[in-house]
Amino acid sequence: MKILLTGAGGMVGKNLLEHQAIKAFEVLAPRSTELDLRDFVAVHAYLDKHHPDMVIHAAGKVGGIQANMREPVGFLLENLDMGRNIVWASRQTGIKRLINLGSSCMYPRNHNEPLSEELVLKGELEPTNEGYALAKVVTARLCEYITREDASFQYKTLIPCNLYGRHDKFDPAHSHLIPAIIHKVHQAKVAGDGQVEIWGEGTARREFMYAGDLADVLIRAVMEFDALPMMMNVGLGHDFSINEYYQATADVMGYRGEFIHDLTKPVGMARKLVNVERQQAWGWSAQHTLRSGIAKTYDFYLKGIEK
Repeated sequence: MKILLTGAGGMVGKNLLEHQAIKAFEVLAPRSTELDLRDFVAVHAYLDKHHPDMVIHAAGKVGGIQANMREPVGFLLENLDMGRNIVWASRQTGIKRLINLGSSCMYPRNHNEPLSEELVLKGELEPTNEGYALAKVVTARLCEYITREDASFQYKTLIPCNLYGRHDKFDPAHSHLIPAIIHKVHQAKVAGDGQVEIWGEGTARREFMYAGDLADVLIRAVMEFDALPMMMNVGLGHDFSINEYYQATADVMGYRGEFIHDLTKPVGMARKLVNVERQQAWGWSAQHTLRSGIAKTYDFYLKGIEK
């Protein structure tokens, strides 16, 4: 099977390319210098030339709260253009199977119960990453509409919870929660600082899954595509508080300092946990614990520093 993987240079793409089972497939993994997904004509021509059996759309402009708040135009337009172009060009060139990666940002804000797939567009989005979320919602809906119009085109969407792992971004200007925590706690440990600052009270809850587990579910989705639901959350089914993520990171690193809270900083949603009932019915669950995932991510971080 020939698979086109977009976003091969990102965290999700690199973890998928590292998965042992990927060797069973012929994978086209063009970087943005070879294929600019924002250029519809170029995308259409690439698909028409190579005509893969399946597309996995994992590309995107991603970042944490700070980046999303600083660049809402880019997060909306670039993700919208990439999603629309790859999905519509796939349809026009006759590619029958596509897996689109959404985001749990697509769900309504301040919803305390686990977020089920039916809740997309059922409430106000979180303002701190609204542009990114809107782009992801539109792309998922486009997939759904294409399949609705012609069922021979099966364009399915997976909605992962928050991710972290090998090949993550650790620069504070662009990083998500866990890589940002790893960077902050490591710096404090090296400098001998006795305190690390946490934004807010640290009681907000988040669900973060190790990216290697998402790679695993993608491999299974390719192999068992027909049984894959049209839209399915991918997550742990449980979450942790921000304070618990800091403590787990400190435990992995052996950091013994204390944590202080800056109550003036934004914290985003109070809770964001995906409902994994469809995933469980499909027969898959994540394998990494929080500490084992952080340990692998920290090892990757240290090797990056050593280079």
